[in-house]
Amino acid sequence: MTFSKIIQRMYEVLLEKQAERDLRKLPADLFERIIPVIRALNTNPRPSGCLKLKNSLQDYRVRVGEYRIIYEIDDKNQVVKVMRVRHRRESYR
Repeated sequence: MTFSKIIQRMYEVLLEKQAERDLRKLPADLFERIIPVIRALNTNPRPSGCLKLKNSLQDYRVRVGEYRIIYEIDDKNQVVKVMRVRHRRESYR
């Protein structure tokens, strides 16, 4: 095993203003379930269960119950930008 395999790449996770507004509207129990998923994107921006959005080069979504975290990955700059946190019925409008 090489040293580079031991060290994980860390991504910077940024929240767009709309994602911040979406998070503020959530009930506390749901907020507490979603925040750890967003934080985990810094070590694994493509967790199991995430889907690449159609017609997009960098946009993904991950499910947390009935909610969807919509985000964009910039591998070159190692940045994950969370764009929306919405209920599934509203997330793709």
